[in-house]
Amino acid sequence: MYQKICFLASGSPKSKEALSEFEQEYNSVSIEEADVVVTLGGDGFLLEILHKNPDLRKPIFAMNRGTIGFLLNEFKKENLLERINHSNEVKLCPIRMEATDQLGKKHNYKAYNEVSVIRYSAQSANLKVSVNGKVALESLSCDGVLVSTPAGSTAYNLSAHGPIIPLNSNLLALTPVSPFRPRRWKGALLSDDSVITIENLDPVKRPIGSAADSKEIKDAQTIKVWKDKSDQRLLLFDKEQSLEDRIMLEQFNT
Repeated sequence: MYQKICFLASGSPKSKEALSEFEQEYNSVSIEEADVVVTLGGDGFLLEILHKNPDLRKPIFAMNRGTIGFLLNEFKKENLLERINHSNEVKLCPIRMEATDQLGKKHNYKAYNEVSVIRYSAQSANLKVSVNGKVALESLSCDGVLVSTPAGSTAYNLSAHGPIIPLNSNLLALTPVSPFRPRRWKGALLSDDSVITIENLDPVKRPIGSAADSKEIKDAQTIKVWKDKSDQRLLLFDKEQSLEDRIMLEQFNT
């Protein structure tokens, strides 16, 4: 039974207004004291809270005070505790990125949506792609490549013509961005036990960057990506707004 709420709001006027209204009705407590965290903002603010609180293991009921709000519940002021206590739980695990730059330094970050590898010059990137230590593509000429989680598959991945992945499918999407060679390769669906390695074959002439959600590394040489199943986060959704259903129905949008 959830009773103690920590309210967190982004800096937008709509979020601040909502926070003020909720604090008048409920006693907002600290994250440490709370049974549940309610975020007021957009998808980006929810991801920010997840990244800034790596040890947070309390459920999050996120309400949309942004624009799209795909990972969020509808904003309503009425019956908040009742909504939270009758919500459905969804467990999210991030993917990990270990990026090695041209100086040999390793950078470790995690992503709840996707890891993106993007060219940093006027020329296309020249990449080698391996899966579980086996070379899958000797040379991929493209603007970039994405590794997406199911939750992130409807974001940048979908814009790059990647597949929408059902939330409980135990898959990751490997999607090229504007591939030039091989022209017919449209990407791959991989088991979420896979370790994906992307290597820059021409780092001097064709530099690349890599990003895990909002954390970006310049001049990346090698990027390794895998799912961290030990790091589970709990999101709460209204029963009539199931995230699983939302992702499934997104496949039928025209």
